[in-house]
Amino acid sequence: MALKQKRYDVLVYALHGDLFRYAFWLCHDRQVAEDLVQETFLRAWKSLDSLKDEKAAKAWLITILRRENARRFERKQLVLVDLDTVPIPDKYSPGLEQDMENEWLRRHIAELAIEYREPLLLQVLGGFSGEEIAEILELNKNTVMTRLFRARNKLKEAIDKDPTARGQHNE
Repeated sequence: MALKQKRYDVLVYALHGDLFRYAFWLCHDRQVAEDLVQETFLRAWKSLDSLKDEKAAKAWLITILRRENARRFERKQLVLVDLDTVPIPDKYSPGLEQDMENEWLRRHIAELAIEYREPLLLQVLGGFSGEEIAEILELNKNTVMTRLFRARNKLKEAIDKDPTARGQHNE
């Protein structure tokens, strides 16, 4: 039991921050993100013996977290709102121009189809490799790499179409 506790403590210490950042990106709510991470670690504790390769721990935990997030929606019906009508303030940006750029980028990432958005977020926020993303999403690595390429191209196309994006203001 002491060995299992030590192994678990190492996982929590090493990966808590990464899991919280990903959970917060998924739900945009600090308390819900904390609950998701807590539930993820609880489930991880219960099935820690099934983790055979410590190098796969991050992907394993992210998979658990994604499933926990999905369970949230199975349990309750959410009130849907049109995101275009709800301002989402960015409290962490250093200035107005950065706020505008961040909001533009978030909006365009949110508009990506889920099959492009999810691998992109796992790579950018989670720091996962193409192989790790493929494992998490249960896809072929080539499929993941194609989706990442297309996601970036779609964002680039959006930038090219919008002269106010990324500081290309008409002056």
